[in-house]
Amino acid sequence: MVGHVYFWQGGSLWIGTGMGRTDWHDHHAHQISFSLGGTFQFRAHATQAWQDYVGSVVPSHQKHQFECDGQIAHVFIEPETVEGRALRARFTGSGITALAEPECRGTIAMLIDALQRSAGIDETISVARTAVAALVRASSPDAAVDARVIRVIEYLRSRVRHPSSLADAAAVAALSPGRFRHVFVEETGTSFRAYVLWLRLHAAIETAMAGESWTTAAHEAGFADSAHLTRTFKRMFGINPTTLVTS
Repeated sequence: MVGHVYFWQGGSLWIGTGMGRTDWHDHHAHQISFSLGGTFQFRAHATQAWQDYVGSVVPSHQKHQFECDGQIAHVFIEPETVEGRALRARFTGSGITALAEPECRGTIAMLIDALQRSAGIDETISVARTAVAALVRASSPDAAVDARVIRVIEYLRSRVRHPSSLADAAAVAALSPGRFRHVFVEETGTSFRAYVLWLRLHAAIETAMAGESWTTAAHEAGFADSAHLTRTFKRMFGINPTTLVTS
């Protein structure tokens, strides 16, 4: 993908031009995609025919392939956020879900405008978050995430570039490591170790988007080396990190 990646707590926007087909992958966040020109396709099984979409939602941890050679916007929302839980209430269990064109039209127009004008970071993020809010407005989110898990997530985010063990996180939650491991999976849908990798991957992307090499990004985000970063990135996004280029 050639474009930009913008982050906020619990979400990100990837906007630019697609560069073909990804490998099979899945990631922690829900993915909302909008076509900004041309077409894009998804499939959830190797035997499934490719499906065209104008807008779509891919739920958390749904394995898929993606293909696009036109302009595209992906919004990633972590499932433990308020918006993420509302998306889960509306879309989980449906696999990859198509969004009706009328539901997408306003968002697509705003995203195209922001892309063409090279709008500022805050304005572009606001458009993406407004789109998410529109999708979840009528949903009834699940009960709030356990406050102990929220406290741990805030702790992990504050020190994402430093080592954080399960024992450290359990202490923040005031739970035994065994109990904390169970509660964390129950509340987030992923393991503690996988979530830490997800946060580190985001930190590496932010560093690379700021102009540093992927090797530097890997080290600063706490990966063992650039090969570890590449394997993680490809498993979660289906592409090599070096194919993500700022425009």
